[in-house]
Amino acid sequence: MTTLHRQAGSAGDFVATFVPEDVIAQTARGLAVEVGLHPVAPSAGAALRMLAAACGAKAVVEIGTGTGVSGLWLLRGMRPDGVLTTIDLEAEHQRMARRLFVEAGFSSSRARVITGRALEVLPRLADGAYDLIFVDADATEYAAFVDAAARLLRPGGLVVLHGVLTSGRDVFTVRELAQSVRDSELWQPAVLPLGEGLLAAVRV
Repeated sequence: MTTLHRQAGSAGDFVATFVPEDVIAQTARGLAVEVGLHPVAPSAGAALRMLAAACGAKAVVEIGTGTGVSGLWLLRGMRPDGVLTTIDLEAEHQRMARRLFVEAGFSSSRARVITGRALEVLPRLADGAYDLIFVDADATEYAAFVDAAARLLRPGGLVVLHGVLTSGRDVFTVRELAQSVRDSELWQPAVLPLGEGLLAAVRV
């Protein structure tokens, strides 16, 4: 191996550090770790930002606010007039996220923060009104979230599920869901092997 190759590091390291996080995102990540959460990796966050920008996202739903890590990435990819609707059961985590969104330069009107159980909130949202839905929540409810996304997304909109490459106890549930999305005529999907894995699918 040449010196240049040794200095270059592994492909995984290159992917993981290709788009670095700023201080505010690092703060959000530190808070997440403190409260026992596992937010998206920076590489997965960069993909969320890119996907939001690619579809010109103006209306985005995030299921699983956490302390704001993924929300920051999404807001940075959305249109300047876009609104992020973010849902979580933990009001204290959302308070941290809301503060960090403002510190990052986003006006309070850019984030609609809803405290509650997502499966009870989603039925109140308008059909076909959203460009992107990001899910980072209980994997046992992912199938229900995909069903909701089919109603909420406009044609060409995206649903993105976090954690599809994890090895925990819900791995079979997640893999079965991924296969059902793959086999459905409603979706055009791909698995992105970034962080803990993203399943991204376009609503046909």
